[in-house]
Amino acid sequence: MLAWVLVVPGLVWALLRISGWSPGAVVVVLPFTPYAAIASLIPLAVVVARKQWRAAVVAGVATALLAGCVVGRIVPDRDRGPRDGVALTVLSANMLIGRADPEAIVRRVRDEDVGVLALQEFTAAGQAALARAGLERLLPYSSIAPQRVQDPYGTTGSALYSRYPLTGVGSRLNYGGFQQAYGTVTAPGAKPVVVESVHPAAPHALEVLDEWRRDLRDQPGPDRILAGDFNSTLDHKELRDLLGRGYRDAAATLGKGLVPSWGPYADRTIPPITIDHVLADRTIGIDRYAAYDLPGSDHRMVLAAVVLPRARA
Repeated sequence: MLAWVLVVPGLVWALLRISGWSPGAVVVVLPFTPYAAIASLIPLAVVVARKQWRAAVVAGVATALLAGCVVGRIVPDRDRGPRDGVALTVLSANMLIGRADPEAIVRRVRDEDVGVLALQEFTAAGQAALARAGLERLLPYSSIAPQRVQDPYGTTGSALYSRYPLTGVGSRLNYGGFQQAYGTVTAPGAKPVVVESVHPAAPHALEVLDEWRRDLRDQPGPDRILAGDFNSTLDHKELRDLLGRGYRDAAATLGKGLVPSWGPYADRTIPPITIDHVLADRTIGIDRYAAYDLPGSDHRMVLAAVVLPRARA
């Protein structure tokens, strides 16, 4: 009986992850699937050591299924997209209600030769701090969606900054209440591309799960770059469905899909997970990906160097 108590939870977890069925609190649990894959080795070792062979088969199946869900994120794809084109570096940062260190953001923009910066939880105070730090000298063009008047927490603002001219600027208001600034970036020699600062609702409570699902389902594309805080990992079917519409996840493409971007959160001992992403249309190549600590925020900055198609003569 103890053997089955040990092995059944892992199998149930694997079946939920593979099926994509995520009722209620399962949505909150699924992001920890990589940890579950590692933990599944423990009951497997126990039942093998005790020669509980039937339970060992079940435990082995659970471990194999969980590993299959994870391994694709740590093995680089053979197809990284086009290699010939125009280089563009995209950086995304959640500013945690504008509290993130502006100097750290501007320094990263300068050091990494960033062409486009996507910001979430963008506030007027955060905007002023970034201006004082010299952001507008590096990225003079912007699309700003200010914090909503009815937002008591300061999490709904969004911004996009660019080194190159922006056209078609605007913002969309998600069903969950967050805004997403966007604009068309025209880098020299490159085909124009729409870049959008993404921020769907967070699935932090059962009553907002419908908002979260709808926000992910309503994301545009795939003729663009989506960069930001997706509040979801590749263990969520909703994000995988978005990828299936014609995007590449920059981190997973390069075998860095388990590099964490969020957590631990405040004083809660939540293991770090990967909820910030850069998704690019499949006509865009992925050259490099990295994540960097951001003082003052509970998120890390995520950076992707992409290769844009050349403009037609």
